[in-house]
Amino acid sequence: MIDRRIKFRHIQCFVEIARERSLKLAADKLNLTQPAISKTLKELEEIIGATLMTRNRAGIALTKQGKVFLHFAQISLASLQQGLDGVEKEGEHARPTLKVGALPSVAASFMPSVVREFSEMAPNVMLQIMDGPHGYLIERLKLGELDVVIGRLGQPAAMEGMSFTQLYSERVDLVVRAGHPLLKAPDIKRIVDWPVIYPPEGSAIRPLVERLMIASGVGEIPNKIETVSGAFGRVYTRRTDAVWVISSGVVLNETADGHLVRPPFDTGITKGPVGLMARPDSQPGAGEQVFRLAVQAVIDELGLKS
Repeated sequence: MIDRRIKFRHIQCFVEIARERSLKLAADKLNLTQPAISKTLKELEEIIGATLMTRNRAGIALTKQGKVFLHFAQISLASLQQGLDGVEKEGEHARPTLKVGALPSVAASFMPSVVREFSEMAPNVMLQIMDGPHGYLIERLKLGELDVVIGRLGQPAAMEGMSFTQLYSERVDLVVRAGHPLLKAPDIKRIVDWPVIYPPEGSAIRPLVERLMIASGVGEIPNKIETVSGAFGRVYTRRTDAVWVISSGVVLNETADGHLVRPPFDTGITKGPVGLMARPDSQPGAGEQVFRLAVQAVIDELGLKS
């Protein structure tokens, strides 16, 4: 039996602290003071009889007990949100809604065709699409704010408690503006001579890019701009001599129309799976089942391979 002393605020505060890895940031998100959220965490640990988090210079770290508790706390919040959404929809007689998260490479290249297909199959279902970095979308999925996410397979720690169905494979590209000096004498080691737009820590492609750089003998990059922002990358790369390291799907349209160019570098080592992620404990509704059919139809249409 659940200890009746555990309240919703305890669960909510704990999950937010775990997500932000900071008491201050979590307090800001919940419109609380830092002492108040710290007191709530302490109350929860006293009720449970275990230390769930520790503090260090890097911020907040989960203990083994904390990781176990976080998994079930997130499921609990997600289930509660689904229940609230269901009550609201019954009261409003609203259109069924499917909330999909898409990593930037998927949002730019794959999703437009899926949305077209899905709209024909399920015209009465409202589709909500959220794009963003891998960690952010996975957290939204775990909390029940998204139904499914399509993107690269993340690191094991990030994918804990998630199901992953591979759809196709995608590589990372290096792209530059048309007429870039690198195109006259292509050598991947020379990218250090210009600003490099680079995937940040925690992004799904970062470990693959690091592997590529080591295998290619690329030294320290003195001028590195870390971001996964497609909007920034497209503009900055076309206006400067920057080299952009990004998933091929993000720049599919730009490389097709010639605004951005891929130097002839072998990036096959970065090829990795793109798939559909969901909570294994959730039962797909009719809208999600149709969405999965639309996804498969587009994969077959485009001839994508896993």
